[in-house]
Amino acid sequence: MEFFRIHRTIPFMRHALVLNIISLVTFILAIFFILTRGFHLSIEFTGGTVMEVNYAQTAQLENVRGVVSKLGYTDFQVQNFGTSHDVMIRLPLQEGQTSATQSETVMAALKTADSGVELRRVEFVGPQVGQELLHNGLMALLVVVIGIMVYLGFRFEWKFAVAGVIANLHDVVIILGFFAFFQWEFSLSVLAGVLAVLGYSVNESVVIMDRIRENFRKYRKADVHEVINSAITQTISRTIITHGSTQMMVLAMLFFGGPTLHYFAMALTIGIWFGIYSSVFVAAALAMWMGVKREDLIKPVKKDGEEGEAA
Repeated sequence: MEFFRIHRTIPFMRHALVLNIISLVTFILAIFFILTRGFHLSIEFTGGTVMEVNYAQTAQLENVRGVVSKLGYTDFQVQNFGTSHDVMIRLPLQEGQTSATQSETVMAALKTADSGVELRRVEFVGPQVGQELLHNGLMALLVVVIGIMVYLGFRFEWKFAVAGVIANLHDVVIILGFFAFFQWEFSLSVLAGVLAVLGYSVNESVVIMDRIRENFRKYRKADVHEVINSAITQTISRTIITHGSTQMMVLAMLFFGGPTLHYFAMALTIGIWFGIYSSVFVAAALAMWMGVKREDLIKPVKKDGEEGEAA
């Protein structure tokens, strides 16, 4: 499906060196911020107090957040679970307070605002659980990266596999760099967004690589630069439709999804835009510099005479 067609090939690879130098600088800065500033880990990773409360009527989450913030909490989570009457509150640990003390203080403030609230459960989540979640999340990220490399290696060729994985890791590291630099809360939902970006980005890379392979068959006298430029130009319409529609949905989550989905949507937004950039300029350019050629993607057809001589 195409809303428009570009009849003149755009020379994307003409500026590949400059754009990849910018990518390299951005990548190094992201690693620097990750190492020096670290992440603002959510309660899911650091541990804290989990409260489940029930309201007689539909719970007003913004009012609950307002009550909790007035108690001096800045890093906390308030969300529905089960029904609109049930609310889960996650509180970070504070020095000199136990989970029981925290829950009593919060419940007293909630009952002052609404007498129809009832405490259902209080639980302490230790940091050990958070470390296990973080370890499992990183292992999931590693498995996804290995799976992508194996898939691209079988589907195309090792040069494209390496280029695709580097481009996808480029997206992931830059997303993490944003979260480290701005100290946005890094939660399990953000980690899920990073994993989603990996799959989303590799899909764009596969589309461009597939078109490059087709153009090698179609334009037998064209050089590698011309083949790659024509492949990217031919997929622009598809890229705009796919990423534009996805971004509209993500923006809806970003602006109307509330605090629970805010940073998840931020991770997806950064990933979508850098995913387009890396697929076009990083993956394709790296494959070009590694010497990808027609023979890598199209196996030569042997003639009957050649097979007979070999036999």
